[in-house]
Formats: sequence, C-alpha cells, structure tokens
Amino acid sequence: MTRETAGSSKIRHAFSQAQSAGRIAFIPYIVGGYPDTRTSEAVAVAAFDAGADILEVGLPYSDPLADGITVQRASSAALAAGATLAGSLELVRGITLARPDRPVVVMGYVNQFLGPSGRDIGQRLADTGAAGAIVPDLTPDEGGPLEEAFTRHGLALIYLVAPTTPPERAAWIASRSGGFVYCVSLTGVTGARQSLPPRLRGMVKQIKAASPLPVAVGFGVSRPEHVRSVAKTGADGVIVGSALVDTLGPDGNDVERFATLCRELSAAAAEPAPAAA
Repeated sequence: MTRETAGSSKIRHAFSQAQSAGRIAFIPYIVGGYPDTRTSEAVAVAAFDAGADILEVGLPYSDPLADGITVQRASSAALAAGATLAGSLELVRGITLARPDRPVVVMGYVNQFLGPSGRDIGQRLADTGAAGAIVPDLTPDEGGPLEEAFTRHGLALIYLVAPTTPPERAAWIASRSGGFVYCVSLTGVTGARQSLPPRLRGMVKQIKAASPLPVAVGFGVSRPEHVRSVAKTGADGVIVGSALVDTLGPDGNDVERFATLCRELSAAAAEPAPAAA
C-alpha cells in the first residue's frame, strides 16, 4: 500500500497545483555540485524561477548505472571538484532554504543510501528539507529497510516502472511508491533521444489504472515537442535531465542557457496537446 508521508503530500500538492493550472508538472534534473556547489545552487534556483514544479537533484556517484554519458560526465566532474554525499546534502539544504515552498527530490544509488556512507540517511535527508528520493537501482523486493526509514522521517521513496515491467509487477511497484511513480519511457540509460516510443501512452494508462499517485515520465525527454507528447499520454508530469545538463556547456556555467530551455519546457507543459489522429 502507498505510504503517505509529509514529503509525499508536498510532492502530490505540486502535481495538483500544476493540474489546477491546466498543465502537467515540469520536473528538471540537475547534478548536485556540477560544476561546483555555488553554481549548482544557482542552477537549481534558476530552474524553479523558470517554471519548475519539482526539482530532482542527482547525487554525484562514481558508478551511475542508470545514467547516460551526459550525466556521467557531469557527475565525474562534480566528484573531481570535491563533491561528497555530505556536501551534496548540504547543497540540497541550501536549495530548500532558497525555495522552501517547492519540493526537492534527490536521485541517488542504493549504495549511497544503504552503504556505510548512507548511515542514518533518512534523518540526514529529512534535515535538508528534501521531500524524498529516487533510487533507480532499488526495487521494492529489497526496499523495505529504506521505506521504513523514509516513512519514519516523513520522506517519499519514489520507485521506477520500466517498459519491460510486467503489468502485475508494475501495479505492485506503484503501490509501494511515494509521492509519484516514475515511468521510464524506454529501455537503456538516461539521455536525449530524437523521439519517444509509441507504446508510452499504454504504459502511462496502465500505471495510472493501478495507482492513485501521479505518474511522471522520464528518460529521453529533451524538447518542448517531447513534453507535449508526454502530456498527450495522460501523464501527470515530465522529467528532463540530460538535455538540460547539456545546455550548461562544457564548463557547466551557462546558467542562462539552462534557464532558457527550462522556460521553453515549462511553457510546453502548459500547451494543449495535439488532438489524437
């Protein structure tokens, strides 16, 4: 059964506000500490000011299995610049203090949350003001301990449903998720794509039929037309990562270009989807 926490409620409220405004929620992704802590915080604030409803902050990690080359490069650069789990959590605290009314979720890997460095991660994450976390290499089969820790500290643990997930299992995963369900649009790693798969509408419909939580689509979304296509599937939100990280340029400092794409994507989230053929 879906676990209700303060973090889940804050996330779902953001989706509800977007729906009331006649749009899907826009969720940009940034790499924490890229290219450095100060710039990373400026990028986060720029994302919210450019229309983000929820912000996803990636915790730099040495072996980001779900991430494509763009996020891998940015994560490596952040680590080379001195990023640590403690420093990334402090960054998240700065972001939530700057925009306390907006939900921030972190994205990290299971070793960061359940390994030695993740000791007391529920309390540490709650102290930052974050609403929850996405852990792409964690499934509900092994997620019980983290679910309990997150529930105890008012956090949402957001699970992913992939195109290869059987319908019965997708329903079970959705029932264990908090805040929203992350619908992975395609197999493989993150990264911009030319188009989205035609089966996406069916995936979203299936998940929404199985879960009372909002459904947000990520992986491969990079352009305003992709956002409009996601809205057409009936999804409640859209997540954009690699394309936005790319806009920061080779040194990671082009905050204005990043904000420009955020504004374009946010505007697309509010545009009526084309009628079905």
